[in-house]
Amino acid sequence: MAVPSVGDDRGWLSVVEAGQTVPFPIRRVFYMHGMTAERGGHAHRDTDQLVVCVSGSLRLDLTDGRDRMSVRLADPAQGLFIPAMVFIDIRDIAPGAVCLVLASTHYDMSRSIRSYEAFLEAVAQP
Repeated sequence: MAVPSVGDDRGWLSVVEAGQTVPFPIRRVFYMHGMTAERGGHAHRDTDQLVVCVSGSLRLDLTDGRDRMSVRLADPAQGLFIPAMVFIDIRDIAPGAVCLVLASTHYDMSRSIRSYEAFLEAVAQP
């Protein structure tokens, strides 16, 4: 999804607003930087997220348990909406990359699924 951006001779300003750009109320904002290894390896039971690589690049490998997709983020004016119950792996992280995440819930580790096998079991349940 495009992050609305306005540019002039001074540079760019990109804006993300709850209820406007992001289809959920923002309860948490965090960013990852200085990453030296792959990240992710989990799914959130009830958290929607908007992920933006604000500097550098990285690849998100995603699955809902049936379909898979890989998305390369390398443009700070592009974000990826990730709904709840999507398993996320972050790979191919460029040195110096900074990844911003806006989340619909406060962090609660008990609401995360930390293994792919447990995720597959969870999505198989009606």
